[in-house]
Amino acid sequence: MSSSKSTQIVIIGAGIIGASIAYFLSQRSQSNITILERETAGSGASGHSFAWVNAFGKDPRDYHTLNRRSLDMWYRMEHHLDADIGIHYGGEMRWENTKERASQLQRRIKQLQTWGYPCQLISHDEMLELEPRLNPGNVESASYSNADIHVETDKFISACLNSAQAFGTELHTESKVIDFGIQNNRIVSVKTENTEFPCDVVVLANGIHITELASLVNIHIPQQLSPGIVIKTTPCDTILTNAAVIHAPPKDVGYQHIHLRQISDGSLRIGQGTQEGINNDDSQEYADALLSRAKTYLPAIGDANAITTPVGYRPMPLDGFPIIGFTKSVPNMYVAVMHSGVTLAPLVGEMSTMEIMDDVCIDWFEPYRLERFL
Repeated sequence: MSSSKSTQIVIIGAGIIGASIAYFLSQRSQSNITILERETAGSGASGHSFAWVNAFGKDPRDYHTLNRRSLDMWYRMEHHLDADIGIHYGGEMRWENTKERASQLQRRIKQLQTWGYPCQLISHDEMLELEPRLNPGNVESASYSNADIHVETDKFISACLNSAQAFGTELHTESKVIDFGIQNNRIVSVKTENTEFPCDVVVLANGIHITELASLVNIHIPQQLSPGIVIKTTPCDTILTNAAVIHAPPKDVGYQHIHLRQISDGSLRIGQGTQEGINNDDSQEYADALLSRAKTYLPAIGDANAITTPVGYRPMPLDGFPIIGFTKSVPNMYVAVMHSGVTLAPLVGEMSTMEIMDDVCIDWFEPYRLERFL
């Protein structure tokens, strides 16, 4: 690669989206990249995410396809980074214990199959073949989506940043952006409390803080407040033989589904409801109750203890879909904010790099421009 550097790019945010964009940009010989992170890399929503990589519940069809394309890219990312990026293969298994929800699951699987998504309905016996330690209780219907994975986001972010830095990218943590230098409606510098960084392009990939920062140049990025909880546990024995993720139904009226995954140190990550559900109960009592419910399905969890986890605030554009692309009023400001950041990170990183460096508009992103809110 040429050592020539010409385009000065400042990326604000070192979560999973900012790290992915930085990695792909760093592969371009004409880029000179600086990353500014207000805290530490991955300390925001990326560190609180359940990190299930999938296209299962992503509607409408175009949005499903976008997520499916990115899901398939994770395998390529592991190859190119040539590092442990925290992927856990094995797919996602779920089941329902009421006839009404079972019918809904069956319809969903049929729809996803017509879209070419690798998933199928499975029997009770097939569930136990996949997961012998499971105690599912009553099963009206079950499914298995074998392409799904889950990711340890800290490992992926570290791998992307390490690779980017090897190609000359500068990373500044504990560097809060406070203002921009503007000339002729373009950003010419990014200002922190201590330093000013000249730039040709600014990438806003700082999650929930993007709305506040964009307002400094009179751009409104509409987001909704979206708190969520994913609890952690102390390590336990391996409880899942094949599946990377399970979704289990509530056993009692008034409760929600739970979702569970196990990471490499043996600890668990457990949440409830949907990936977009609102939850701000970070008490020990809540964590203990959620773990107790998980143990009814997986007794092999044994004596693991729940660890209280602070509320995580997820980037959530007002309509639930990503906002990606250059803004019209400040033409060298590129925005990348979305809820499904873990699933979409590889695709957004690669495609955003093309938009930034090659002066093209990726048509996959057309439904997700900021201008739709205008």
